[in-house]
Amino acid sequence: MRYGGNTSCVEMRLGKKRLIFDCGSGFRVLGNNLLAQMPVEAHIFLTDCHWDSIQGFPFFVPGFIPGNCFHIYGAEASNGASMEQRLGCQMVHPNFPVPLQVMRSELKFYDLTSGNKIVLDDVTVEAVFLNYSYRSVGYRVTWKGHSAVYATARLPYPDRLDHNLLDLAREADLLILDAPYAISDKDMLESSPLLWEDDLWQTGIATAKAAGVKRIIMSRYNPDHDDDFLDQVEKQVQTVFPNDLLAREGMIVPVY
Repeated sequence: MRYGGNTSCVEMRLGKKRLIFDCGSGFRVLGNNLLAQMPVEAHIFLTDCHWDSIQGFPFFVPGFIPGNCFHIYGAEASNGASMEQRLGCQMVHPNFPVPLQVMRSELKFYDLTSGNKIVLDDVTVEAVFLNYSYRSVGYRVTWKGHSAVYATARLPYPDRLDHNLLDLAREADLLILDAPYAISDKDMLESSPLLWEDDLWQTGIATAKAAGVKRIIMSRYNPDHDDDFLDQVEKQVQTVFPNDLLAREGMIVPVY
């Protein structure tokens, strides 16, 4: 209840530009908040098409309202399907009663590949593959000399450094990463701090340190973990990287 139960959706505001990363179930909540701000134009960047990243898209009310405009960016899938095709597939019978074509806002789709750089006036967005087999994309946003990196769909590396992330996160003011997928045995966790089922988060922290990242926010939790357990996780991760927080729904983080 304190950390929130929606899947991934992060909004960045940079002057007059509105950037959105992933369309998980939190995208529905964001859409409802945007109804009072219409007409709306936003740039939407998708990490991949896994369910937790796109399941809120069919419930995004501003997408159905004429006069709004959304630029949607994502990588082509390993089978060649575009992001537009994959978003459309989840909105056809028997999965959903309303097809993508019913959305009356202006939807503009852009195919990305690793190394692309998108320039939106004074905002620059760099895209890099973090997981090639899934075509998962990480993004670096730069504006007025500051940078924030969204990199939540990675593969662990045995040498403890993710070299794609290392370049993307260089001297970043803020890095958004996957949270530790901690073991569920609370007694074991209390007796043996930093004992986890996977080492993806250690790779991320080690890479963040090597890249000179100033602050880390971790998100995308195991849905079996309750608030008190996540409090423990946050305290333990802070023993490794003190300037680290676990994301709370509705959290606002200024980058300066």
